[in-house]
Amino acid sequence: MITAGQMRAARALLGLDQRALAELAGLSLPTIQRMEASDGVVRGNVDSLMKLVGALQAAGIELIGEGAASAMGGRGVRLVPPKADP
Repeated sequence: MITAGQMRAARALLGLDQRALAELAGLSLPTIQRMEASDGVVRGNVDSLMKLVGALQAAGIELIGEGAASAMGGRGVRLVPPKADP
């Protein structure tokens, strides 16, 4: 699974705009726009999600799931929820 925030972060790390990501993944620009407009986990058909994730991985992006360790140990970003005030 991939979240809209991960998509935006991946694009930023790769220096891509939405159009370039669409071309890289073999998807339409409106599809990428809809995916990034999602709230939380991106929804879409399985084929489109597989194309997106495959293209990001081929470009060097490792998607890190909630609570998972990074397998490759490279640089990355992780969104940590804010601590609740005691």
